Amino acid sequence: MIRVSLRNKLEKEINLFLEYLTVELGLAYNTRESYGRDLRLFAGWIKKPLEDVQREDILAYMRMLKVHQYAPTSASRKLAALKAFFRFMTAEGFLEEDPSEVVEAGTRGVVLPKVMSLEEVKQLFSAPDLTQPEGFRDRTMLEVMYATGMRVSELLSLKRASVNLETRYVIAYGKGAKERLIPLGQYAIQYLKKYLAQVRPLFVKNGKDDDSLFLTIRGTGMTRQRFWQIIRAYGVKAGLQKPLTPHILRHSFATHMLDNGADLRTVQELLGHADISTTQIYTHLTNNRLKKVFDKTHPRA
Repeated sequence: MIRVSLRNKLEKEINLFLEYLTVELGLAYNTRESYGRDLRLFAGWIKKPLEDVQREDILAYMRMLKVHQYAPTSASRKLAALKAFFRFMTAEGFLEEDPSEVVEAGTRGVVLPKVMSLEEVKQLFSAPDLTQPEGFRDRTMLEVMYATGMRVSELLSLKRASVNLETRYVIAYGKGAKERLIPLGQYAIQYLKKYLAQVRPLFVKNGKDDDSLFLTIRGTGMTRQRFWQIIRAYGVKAGLQKPLTPHILRHSFATHMLDNGADLRTVQELLGHADISTTQIYTHLTNNRLKKVFDKTHPRA
């Protein structure tokens, strides 16, 4: 019964994506049907809901295709369909993270996550209007997310009691309700102090406090879809060329930490990764950047 329920839920999610391909993108019927077949093959194989799918599951699926002697072109097409599907589900706020983002059809199975440069982070942070309550709230959210590297769901589930400005720590609850303590930097502390004292009270409606740290104009906690819209709008306003997702700040946090000498185990703990191999993806990025600098600057490169 549980398995049937899971299949029905996956089918509804796939149909939602297929409708998007038809209505929003105007793809041809045959293309839509091809996406549907590839996604239903995955749906018939996976034994868990989409929100629990990890990178390792995608890699295992790709290995299964190889074992069953699917042609490389066919396997690549099926992965492309999966990546488009997970990208859509993440963009629409149904999923917090895209498990296919760092998977490719090649032998290595890893592509580098997209990150922002420090200059691009500054550009993004300059976009909110700090004279407006919503703008100040948004800047505070961006500061906290970049300062901690926490997941979007962790950021949006924070309560007032989650933050201790005296000890400069925030308590985040990750996957499986695992608790972790994350230090806060001076910029995040600065914005949180003013937000809590002067700005947040403006969002409380009729004396009824939702207790969520970050409130909307309705006085309730913010949804992932809304935060996604906010960060994309600020990216456009800041003139950033790359498409922004809330998760890009998490990627940037990890990469910038490693760039500046943080050890892998520390970054793993801060990100709340259960497996250090997930964190090691960011070392590929920093190594790649070092190689580019070397090739550009060394006289005998």
